[in-house]
Amino acid sequence: MYPLRFAFPRTSRRIFRPSPRTASFCLMGIIENGLAPEEELLLHRRKHWKTIIGPILVGIVSTGAAVALYVLLRGSDLDGLWASVLTIALGVVWLVAFSWWTIAPMVRWATTHFAITNRRLIFRTGVFTKTGIDIPIARINSVQFRHELIDRFFRTGTLIVESASDEPLEFDDIPRVEQVHAMLYDELNDLIDGDDNHSRS
Repeated sequence: MYPLRFAFPRTSRRIFRPSPRTASFCLMGIIENGLAPEEELLLHRRKHWKTIIGPILVGIVSTGAAVALYVLLRGSDLDGLWASVLTIALGVVWLVAFSWWTIAPMVRWATTHFAITNRRLIFRTGVFTKTGIDIPIARINSVQFRHELIDRFFRTGTLIVESASDEPLEFDDIPRVEQVHAMLYDELNDLIDGDDNHSRS
């Protein structure tokens, strides 16, 4: 790991401005309502949409298989009672599989939020059991990003943040991870410059 101060050249700050459609539901209710006075929301991300490609494909395949089996049952010579029992069993199995492998991952994706303000890094996830992580910018010691070949294709990656006296935290599938890395660097530099100016005065 290496200190943030030498990671990237400074880039211009861009404050995140949510669209009216998303602000009322996710940002205003989950992120912005929890901000302190004079705290600015600079960036908000969900995990990259590539994380739900697999669950969507599983849902399509399982639904197609369930429909095919239902058609076979309807055209079989089974007794009416047995056909009804098997049809109900098929529906239950499909519903459980679809809920577990498709709906649940999509809900987790929709309720996972990664944000940066001018004071801290924020991570929120969960529906019934909520998990939250807040890292003050002043406590960040170093930051790295990692992306494999497929991550480069989707322009995503893993952000690794090390804070004072804590083990490094990894945030997977962050869209445009290099820009997020540079933004954290800018915020830490602003904080360091502010402290230096204050000590000189």
